[in-house]
Amino acid sequence: MTTSAEFTGALNESQHRPLSSSDYKTLGLSALGGTLEFYDFVIYVFFAAVVGKLFFPADMPEWLRMLQTFGIFAAGYLARPVGGIIIAHYGDVIGRKRMFTLSIFLMAVPTLVIGLLPTYASIGVAAPILLLLMRTLQGAAIGGEMPGAWVFVAEHVPANRYSFGVGSLTAGITGGILLGSLMGIFINSAFEPAEVAGYAWRIPFILGGVFGLVSVYLRRYLEETPVFRELAARRKEANELPLKTVLREHRAASVLTAGMTWCLSGAVVVVILMTPSYLQTVHHLSPKLVMQANCAGTLMLTIGCLAIGWLCDRIGTRASMIIGWGGLGLSTWWFYGQLPGSPESLVWGYALVGLFVGSISLTPIVSTRAFPPPVRFTGLSFAYNMAYAVFGGLTPVLISLWIKADPQGPALYVIGLSILGVLLAFVPMSSKGYRA
Repeated sequence: MTTSAEFTGALNESQHRPLSSSDYKTLGLSALGGTLEFYDFVIYVFFAAVVGKLFFPADMPEWLRMLQTFGIFAAGYLARPVGGIIIAHYGDVIGRKRMFTLSIFLMAVPTLVIGLLPTYASIGVAAPILLLLMRTLQGAAIGGEMPGAWVFVAEHVPANRYSFGVGSLTAGITGGILLGSLMGIFINSAFEPAEVAGYAWRIPFILGGVFGLVSVYLRRYLEETPVFRELAARRKEANELPLKTVLREHRAASVLTAGMTWCLSGAVVVVILMTPSYLQTVHHLSPKLVMQANCAGTLMLTIGCLAIGWLCDRIGTRASMIIGWGGLGLSTWWFYGQLPGSPESLVWGYALVGLFVGSISLTPIVSTRAFPPPVRFTGLSFAYNMAYAVFGGLTPVLISLWIKADPQGPALYVIGLSILGVLLAFVPMSSKGYRA
């Protein structure tokens, strides 16, 4: 198996240097594409109630309609591993750039189609079937986009700016959640409920699709990564299926990546996606106040990803993991413990815990280096997407059941994952990590 030492020759001279204009272009275009692609993936959840009423029979019980609506949303998660593995395989074989561009194309087109789909009233049962198909394609695309984006950026930036580069990209990706939240607020503020149900719900999907296609065009100006170019020059691409190599030789890296992904998915799903509903149902806070607090938390999440990347380059990954995951555990304990509190404490508390949720950027920072270049895309995509499909899918169910027994269930879950994140900091990867 090829080791990291074989890939340092022509790249050594660029390992320690400032970020160049080319690096900033790569970071900017990659982050922009990640923002728009993740926006396309999550915008569905902000309009799930409207979509459910339009794409299922009017006489269907409300609970069944919402169950099927969110079931279609979950289909996107289930499709992630399949799409991620296929896209990653070809990313390791024919190039990072091609698959990086393909993934956003596969996201933009279904998003645009969702915005143009006829409803149940027009075409009957074909409407939810087509919606399910589009969500499945979106899931396959996002499964390839995130690992592909992390690998692409990691193999472009110099080693002394590696963590900041990956953190910047992660910040861009999480910015898609903020953009979706702001779009949801705008649509529901600018239009009456009847207008939203009539046509305005389509606007976010159509815009997402159009901007996604623009991003596809812009990614044409990105260059293939230096690491893959060197691999191609030496003809060191895997002679067998990259996934087979990963399963045989890189099980430890896969387990580490899965553990880090559990921390990432739990923090995002619980703190960012589920807590708004939790605040309204358990603590009976107004939707407007909750949305304001959630926007503050999501904004600080984006800033936190940048901060963690910057910190890793200066004090090291292990120390940053202890600070980041430890800070998430402490801020979570304080935030959920003082609820409902005052409006001011809610917003500032959500912002604080959101900042430490930015520790999720540690997942790609650690995991991308855990696999050698010939199978890096496949290894990261396989371990990340499989773990996210399991933990991202089970977490909402577990938290919903836990809340019935203990209102502090969400806090305890995130605190437990924070402890796991700190423990993972002591996994001895320094002797096994591969240079990005």
